[in-house]
Amino acid sequence: MQARRGVAAVLAACSIAAAPAHAGLFDDAEARQRIEKMQSDSNTRFSRLEGQLEQSQRVQLDQNNQIEALRGEIAKLRGQIEVLTYELEASTRRQKDFYLDLDTRLRKLETKPEAAPVAKAPEADPAAESRDYEAALNLLKGGKFGEAQGAFEGFIKTWPQSSFQPAAHYWAASASFQAKNYARAAELYQSVQAQWPGDVRAPEALIGLANTQQIQGDAKGAKKSLETVVAQYPGTPAADVARQRLKQQAAPKK
Repeated sequence: MQARRGVAAVLAACSIAAAPAHAGLFDDAEARQRIEKMQSDSNTRFSRLEGQLEQSQRVQLDQNNQIEALRGEIAKLRGQIEVLTYELEASTRRQKDFYLDLDTRLRKLETKPEAAPVAKAPEADPAAESRDYEAALNLLKGGKFGEAQGAFEGFIKTWPQSSFQPAAHYWAASASFQAKNYARAAELYQSVQAQWPGDVRAPEALIGLANTQQIQGDAKGAKKSLETVVAQYPGTPAADVARQRLKQQAAPKK
């Protein structure tokens, strides 16, 4: 009887000793499960954030592309507006000159006594002058840059006294630039500002000159041309462009 009681006491003691060990094993397993769940949740959140970041970057890239496309469209429209504005001004000027010339001739006929006709050189045909200029301009608009350059240079030689001379030089330079004849483009751009510094296209011609100089590797010359625009033509759109370009050149490269 006493032996049985002794065995029972030993078994009870063993069960009491084993209980904490079992509880410890259970706590470790539960902790591991919690850690694994936290890691899984963290990975899920990280993947979600990573996806959101990629989407944000794609949206930003799309927006940048759209902005660049809009800038290109604005530049194109601005060029077309400049062409149309200049054509309108030139047309108005031609019409005014025509009426002034007609009035002068009529006054001479009214006051001058009749005399024997004197042979004189044939006068320039304003209609032919306009046709030649518009034909060259249409070639430029159509993207036929090499032909446009030749047409404008032909106009410059054929009509040396034309009021279209500043514009013809400017568009000949633009056509040369588009045809990648940069040396000739630089000469023509420079001549616009040199011969007609007060013309509306003079500051734009200096911007074009800076572009040709930059392409030909003359960074110092390009900077000087941009500085001339800012100094001599402040308040013009060309001066704004020149300031921005100079600021970009002065910014430290990353």
